Amino acid sequence: MADAVEPAGPPDVGQGVGHWVLHVDLDQFLAAVEVLRRPELAGLPVVVGGDGDPTKRGVVSTASYEARAHGVGSGMPLRIAARKCPEAVFLPVDRPAYDAASAEVMATLRALEWDGHPVVVEVLGWDEAFVAAAARPADATTGAATRGASYIGRGRPWAGADDAHGLTPVVEAGQGSLPPVIPEGKGALGGSRPGPGSPTDPRVFAALIRERVLEATQLHCSVGIGDNKLRAKIATEFGKPRGSFVLTAQNWSEVIGERPTRALWGVGSKTARKLAALGIETVDQLARSDVRVLAAELGPTMGPWYHRLGRGAGDSVVSGEPYVPRAHGRETTFQTDLEDWVEVAAEVRALTERVKADIDAEGRSAARVGLKLRYRPFSTVTRSLTLPEPTTDLATLQTAAVSLLERVEQDRAVRLLGVRLEMVPPPGGY
Repeated sequence: MADAVEPAGPPDVGQGVGHWVLHVDLDQFLAAVEVLRRPELAGLPVVVGGDGDPTKRGVVSTASYEARAHGVGSGMPLRIAARKCPEAVFLPVDRPAYDAASAEVMATLRALEWDGHPVVVEVLGWDEAFVAAAARPADATTGAATRGASYIGRGRPWAGADDAHGLTPVVEAGQGSLPPVIPEGKGALGGSRPGPGSPTDPRVFAALIRERVLEATQLHCSVGIGDNKLRAKIATEFGKPRGSFVLTAQNWSEVIGERPTRALWGVGSKTARKLAALGIETVDQLARSDVRVLAAELGPTMGPWYHRLGRGAGDSVVSGEPYVPRAHGRETTFQTDLEDWVEVAAEVRALTERVKADIDAEGRSAARVGLKLRYRPFSTVTRSLTLPEPTTDLATLQTAAVSLLERVEQDRAVRLLGVRLEMVPPPGGY
């Protein structure tokens, strides 16, 4: 697999950017773990999903790059994946194996130092995390904006102040002029390899991350570098595979401006359709749109938030606090569609019992119940209700979940059911 090509130009590290955020994303993680366990699969198209049987219902969790070359992608039904790539090796999802591999990667990241300071690692999932330098003692006086992370290099920390529209300011053009693409195995300074005591150049630290993760786990990763989390996460896609990419206010519009709004982290297909109805189809169009129109059409909170996304604005604080889930959910896809709604109700009760066990493990009660239902062939509806008062009583939760079936069509066959329980916030909040 070819790596990114380093562009010409001086390094000119970190001018004006006071806070760098790195986003680490493991390349084809589930497939890569399987190949490590079965070296004979190296170079073959590998598809991980469901119980590994493409004749059954299920979706692709991860496809190796070799399988992706045949058009196989995450979320695709296994049967379609098998038609697109009949020679693929299909494997079942093995959560314990991925948990173990992920834990090893995150431990490797937490053991790193950047410019002589420990790092903060904010885990996003099995295969990705944000990384920033831990706050220096002197940074404690700058307020909540530096909680859990500090700024790197010469410049001010992320202020976190709001402008007249309630939008967080971004670093302006002309700042952070780093060459964007860094290939595997090269540092930023004349191609030198980074060593202990990494310099403040985030590209050198990104190279160190890739090197250390590979040494410790034999897994490859890509690293996005940005002046906030949004830009860092999007930058990772341009660094894949096995490389790094820098995305700041300076090159935001050039790199992503003409891409569809769906390319933004946080914009799904439904929102993209709503934006398109307003004549907003690209990131630049979203950035230039009237925030008042967005607020009127998408809501007073979400409208301005999407406007911020178009400008590349976002949170820059990396927190090492353990993730506290707001909800737990379970869903199941049936190999044979359910047409008997007595059976559907029984499955909802069974799913609710499984989710209730999940929230019991955290010692928290449920405040809201949600139901997900997918009909044949593939249309999905969701319904939810807020409970009169939080509860851990199984019968109450099951009754609430089953009652949601009264709010959906019951003359169609059901292929998937899901139940979600939203929990009361913990004493310290989220």
